[in-house]
Formats: sequence, structure tokens, C-alpha cells
Amino acid sequence: MALDLFAGVFVRDLPVALDWYERLFGTPPQFFPNDTEAVWELAEHRFVYVELLPERAGRAAHTLFVDDLDATVAGISSRGLEPVKRETYDNGVRKITYVDPEGNEIGYGGAPIE
Repeated sequence: MALDLFAGVFVRDLPVALDWYERLFGTPPQFFPNDTEAVWELAEHRFVYVELLPERAGRAAHTLFVDDLDATVAGISSRGLEPVKRETYDNGVRKITYVDPEGNEIGYGGAPIE
């Protein structure tokens, strides 16, 4: 079965969100399906979309698990964003959390350090 994933993030201020997410993901959106949405393809068939939907803004919580967490975090820091939380779970898995200007949480997870 083929499967595409679209994870939504709702915001009140689309221009501010576009700037923030471009810095988080390191690229402009791949496409704009309409005047109120922007879409990033983070990996094949895996998308995050930001949509102007004020009544639902600030409630998203998504985590992306990446191969090289340290390189990902360093890249994001080089674009001017810093995490609000760093966690290491009992099994050694690490999670770095960013919060956009609306309060939406985007986390990056990584395998334990060997």
C-alpha cells in the first residue's frame, strides 16, 4: 500500500510562520496549494504543511526522527533558531524541541549516542 503523510501546523500569521519554518527546515516550501498553505516535503512522501487557520493555531506537536540529530540541530542553529527543550530518555533516545511563534511544537529525535 502506498502512503503519503501530511502533518499539519496551523497558524495565525502566515508570513511569520513561513519565515520561521524556512529557517527550521532550511529551505523554502516546495509548493503552495493555495493562498493560505505552504508545503515542505521533508522526505519522499512525507510532508509538513503550514496553514493559516487561526482558530486552531498553536496546537500541533510533531516529532521527526533523523539519522544525525547533532548535524540537524547544528544546521537549525546556524539559521538562527534554538531549541526550547533537550531531553534524553532512559533508553538513550534524544529529543530536541522547537516551538514556533504560535506555540506549535516540532521535535527532532535521534538514536542514542554510542
